[in-house]
Amino acid sequence: MLDKNKKVLIIGLGLIGGSYAAALSGAGYEVGAIDCRADAIGFALEHGFIRHGMTEPDGAYIGSADIVVFALYPHTMLDFAAKSAKYIKRGALVTDVTGVKSGIVAPMQAMMPEGVEFVGAHPMAGREVSGVENARADLFTGANYIVTPTEKNTEAAVELCCELGRTLGARRISRLSPAEHDEMVGFLSQLTHCIAVVLMTCKESHHLVDYTGDSFRDLTRIAKINEDMWSELFLMNRDELLSQMDTFLDHFALLRRALAAGDADTMKQMMRLSTERRRYFDK
Repeated sequence: MLDKNKKVLIIGLGLIGGSYAAALSGAGYEVGAIDCRADAIGFALEHGFIRHGMTEPDGAYIGSADIVVFALYPHTMLDFAAKSAKYIKRGALVTDVTGVKSGIVAPMQAMMPEGVEFVGAHPMAGREVSGVENARADLFTGANYIVTPTEKNTEAAVELCCELGRTLGARRISRLSPAEHDEMVGFLSQLTHCIAVVLMTCKESHHLVDYTGDSFRDLTRIAKINEDMWSELFLMNRDELLSQMDTFLDHFALLRRALAAGDADTMKQMMRLSTERRRYFDK
């Protein structure tokens, strides 16, 4: 059960880690943080996101937490856990926020000390900016929240992770396997970011701002991209993302062939299907 007596430790105070801290502190939890940047710790303290924080890993500090949330890039998280997981106390829940799971969940679970469970999670929310200074307590309000348990997890730990998502304000909590998560996210998130990047790079565009309407702005909102994080996510989910790219290119080619052939019927059929499926996403 997620009660207010549980101490939460956020490892990594970027946009997502900072927003976790702000939301959980606002809900009445004692939240601490570890981040190598003193200015990030200082900002979070000043704005009440955390009660305390450190810039260096400390065994006793890590061991005092009941819930540990890794909000780091995937490889950084694995490196940190390899050095510091031994300090996590028995009975603690460990979770994360990373956008890939197949290459993360198994090694993280293997590194946990006896009596500690790692349950992967992914809040489907974000902004086009980064850093704790852009964190918001309501970032996850109404968002989808995906939990990726395995056979190594107890139902109690999985439910605690789900409860964490509800406390953050998530609207829908879903359970997927790590592989199912990566397939879904490869299409819904990674492919869409690829399309936005290509739209912004396929044509020199600084002068286009003088002529564009809302459609181009809407399609390219996510093109303001954190290249370090997203390139790492793409590479860690490479096979699945390549498969999603191939599917997209097949359907784009179908539309192109219809246009080249003057086949209005096929174009209209695709547009009708597009309109029908888009309605599912209307809130």
